[in-house]
Amino acid sequence: MAKRASSFRNILVIHFGQLGDVVLGLPALSAIREKFAGARITLIVGKPAGEVTQLAAVADEQIVVDRVQLRDGNKLRSVVKILQIFGEVRRRKFDLAIDLHSLSETNLFCFLAGIRSRLYANRENRSLDRLCNFDPKPPMGDKTKHVAERYLDVLSPLGIDASDMSFRFSPDTAVVNFVREKFFADRCDRRVGIFPGAGHSSRCWNLDNFTRLADKLTEKGFRPVVLLGPEENAFKQRIVNTFPQSTVVIDGLSISQFIAAASQLEVFVTNDTGPMHLAACAGVSIVLLMDQRAPTAYLPLTDKLSVIRHKSIDLISVEEVHREVIAALTQNDKSQGAC
Repeated sequence: MAKRASSFRNILVIHFGQLGDVVLGLPALSAIREKFAGARITLIVGKPAGEVTQLAAVADEQIVVDRVQLRDGNKLRSVVKILQIFGEVRRRKFDLAIDLHSLSETNLFCFLAGIRSRLYANRENRSLDRLCNFDPKPPMGDKTKHVAERYLDVLSPLGIDASDMSFRFSPDTAVVNFVREKFFADRCDRRVGIFPGAGHSSRCWNLDNFTRLADKLTEKGFRPVVLLGPEENAFKQRIVNTFPQSTVVIDGLSISQFIAAASQLEVFVTNDTGPMHLAACAGVSIVLLMDQRAPTAYLPLTDKLSVIRHKSIDLISVEEVHREVIAALTQNDKSQGAC
């Protein structure tokens, strides 16, 4: 059986989820930080989510692991890197490991590293629940619940309240000033962000629809701002050629710069993808486009959210999205035309 929660002083937390998973895990990570305010907390997290958790200040130290490089890179170097991390974890003699996303390999890692108290999310076939030695153990992951709530459920054996799923942090002032000067200098527009990509084409609203939406917004006096990640570079030139001339197209941003850019927008129109969670961190109103097959357990953590769903994402009309954007702009607290 694990020790009393109050006795843990050196804690290892692991979250190897994707970017959106980690953002949705911020309430749980923050709850751990608050519960163990006097303990030293080390977080192992994947890249690029490490930049988000660094900004959120939920740990004293981070070990950032490039899991893609470990998987796809030179096998010998990957083995050496894993052994280095393993040796470092054993050396630090953590007295508690919390594996929020809970994969079988990370469960086994903590066990072999000699961490005596282990609290793991129970994910059916994804985790090794028998290596979790808390009594009672966390409940089985309930797929009907929001992901943020599931992460908080993992912490219930520690006496952590799972009712508060809110989390906000502000982008760095210096980064905001940099983004303003580079992309929004001398512009006093009301800006509507557009993120046209997603991890899979089935989650993408047609780019021609985004173009027509940008046309409509421009006619109403709003300036479209298109944000692109690395996966969207393939159609950057098409956006430059077909969107209204006034459109601001931004790519190549770091995570912190992306959040800073989103903080300068009034509304963010997006497919169901990781960057929408970054926009939620910035506090911008979000209009989310998704089909009815997509789970709602991954909705961004914001009360300024409008979700448009149809049987297929292709059935969402430009007019419907335009109405929702205008409604969100109407409700926005910012003054019309303010810089």
